[in-house]
Amino acid sequence: MAAKATVRVTQTGSPIGRRADQRQTLIGLGLNKIGRSKVLEDTPAIRGMINKVSHLVRTDEQN
Repeated sequence: MAAKATVRVTQTGSPIGRRADQRQTLIGLGLNKIGRSKVLEDTPAIRGMINKVSHLVRTDEQN
């Protein structure tokens, strides 16, 4: 069985001064401090969240 694709998301920007929905999106991704990383399943929902806060995070593809 093939392994599910994953993506590593690292917070690079501060949510201070950002809209509340962007702060909540970071929390939904499991990020709350600059430099924190999470490995998440690569789904359309996660991709949409990453796109919403793309200016605050860095992504690395993983398999």
